[in-house]
Amino acid sequence: MMNKAILEWLLKGDVAIQYQVYRDLLAIERPDLRSRIALEGWGAEFVSKRRSDGHWGQGFYQPNWTSSHYTLLDLRNLGISPDNEQIQKSVAMIAATQKGTDGGINPSGALQNSDVCINGMFLNYACYFKTKAEHLKSIIDFILSQHMSDGGFNCRYNRSGAVHSSLHSTLSVLEGINQYHRNGYTYRLKELRKAVEQSREFVLLHRLYLSDRTGEIIHKDFLKLPYPGRWKYDVLRAMDYFQYAGEPWDERMQSGIDVLLKKRNRTGTWNLQAKHPGQTHFDMEKAGLPSRWNTLRALRVLKHFNVPF
Repeated sequence: MMNKAILEWLLKGDVAIQYQVYRDLLAIERPDLRSRIALEGWGAEFVSKRRSDGHWGQGFYQPNWTSSHYTLLDLRNLGISPDNEQIQKSVAMIAATQKGTDGGINPSGALQNSDVCINGMFLNYACYFKTKAEHLKSIIDFILSQHMSDGGFNCRYNRSGAVHSSLHSTLSVLEGINQYHRNGYTYRLKELRKAVEQSREFVLLHRLYLSDRTGEIIHKDFLKLPYPGRWKYDVLRAMDYFQYAGEPWDERMQSGIDVLLKKRNRTGTWNLQAKHPGQTHFDMEKAGLPSRWNTLRALRVLKHFNVPF
């Protein structure tokens, strides 16, 4: 049973948190709350930073984390209405102006090859905001061309010849394909489903954060709980993907659950442990303090996998 005190604390948060608490923890859809995300709190502040040319920051990918790219990812993760016309226009503009010669989204004028991690993130919010299917076809073609033989993806595959997939890139692509499928797009869907199956297996083979060769922790940062996650992998972000995708329990997820349970405070909350360095529009939460984002995300993971909490 959900802790009443924790629920009350969560529902005192930003309207985006309130909306997702009702949706994900209480199974109640609240369109009235969702409609307010663009008008108040964090959502309104992000939207207000949009320039007259449709971009945020200094353009599509500069700087981290106030660029159009990362702001649009933040807005998608807030749960703001996908029918927001201003946001849809910005995404359509990016799709029309930021493609490289290989068909992928490519903000770099110096690098010929597109970055599959950026394209996974773009696919995530572009599909969420209902971008026209014809604008996404070359991106799907590019992503599938980057699928590696060990099951996952690595942004360095087409740049420096990486031979082992990256959890960072693989998770970003998984999130993007999930949103593509969820929103009813069909181009090359059968091939994407196969890539998803193999990519999930790649993540689970590593038990979310352990080397498949040595059993050691791949990187200590994978165990930290930052928010927003940006392009970087961590255990909570991965487990939140699995719950959002409706994945069934796999015993190899237990190591991730153990990390989450170990990091829970005595009060039943989870702290914001760290932030990724870089310029931001504003801070939604403070590092080192109980985090509504992390508490919400952890609780919906535990709920989905029927872990007592």
